[in-house]
Amino acid sequence: MLRVTLPGTGGMMPTKERWLSTCIISCEGHSVLIDCGEGTQVAVKFAGCRIKPVDLICITHFHADHISGLPGFLLSLGNEGRVEPLTIAGPKGIKRIVKSLCVIAPALPFEIRFRELTEPEPFEEAGFTVTPFKVRHRVECLGYSFYLPRIGKFNVEKARALSIPQNLWNPLQKTGQVMYNDKIYTYDMVSDGDRKGIKVTYCTDTRPVNSIIENAKNSDLFICEGLYYSPDKLERAKLTGHMLYEEAAELAVKASVKRLWLTHFSPAVEFPEEGISAAADIFENAECGFDGKTIDLVFND
Repeated sequence: MLRVTLPGTGGMMPTKERWLSTCIISCEGHSVLIDCGEGTQVAVKFAGCRIKPVDLICITHFHADHISGLPGFLLSLGNEGRVEPLTIAGPKGIKRIVKSLCVIAPALPFEIRFRELTEPEPFEEAGFTVTPFKVRHRVECLGYSFYLPRIGKFNVEKARALSIPQNLWNPLQKTGQVMYNDKIYTYDMVSDGDRKGIKVTYCTDTRPVNSIIENAKNSDLFICEGLYYSPDKLERAKLTGHMLYEEAAELAVKASVKRLWLTHFSPAVEFPEEGISAAADIFENAECGFDGKTIDLVFND
């Protein structure tokens, strides 16, 4: 099972109703945080999530509402007792930016490791295959797809054919390999092949581009910005590098995703759900995000 939570859904600045846009994806004691604007550590706790298990922080771009909360978040991590290394990934310059921000958080009890995604390529971290991809904003900006793989079903007949004792079957499934009679047996030797995993794609602060369609393809959950829903805001969205609800919905249709969550609402949009028909008329499974919105995604056999 994979849990996805939106601690914040606001764009540009926090308001009395919304924290800034951020997302937590959690599975088996590991978590990924996407973006870290002002007050993120508070928003995460209000959403009922724990910050200590966050092993990876993915930054989409270097505008303040997506990164200025890092010092406070990192200090909170230290106060929670984290000592394990933390990875921060982001566009070119991520190490320099974070080092500058952390002048006010100089004595952290854990190591920060950086992934500077100058040429976005998939990488493995926190139990996920993470695929960054370029989108189109006023500055360099990345979207991210997260894939949780699922190993193949244990095949009893294959295990018996290899004469692996039954008392080793459970350790083989849990650890991926066992030794018996001086020979190593790996799980792929007794499985029916990989099964479909779970895919979540997140993008914000962008105009519609093909890279989003390509990377969100067949996602179980597609989280996408919808700064405005009113058609009369289209020129403003184009000027600032953002999207309308209907544009996000069109991407969801083209990418054949299962579910769309809208996020990153303008402070001028007081009640985002009032405009949901602008998306739902195009993509039936479109929903407005809200602070604390959570879903548990399960493997489908």
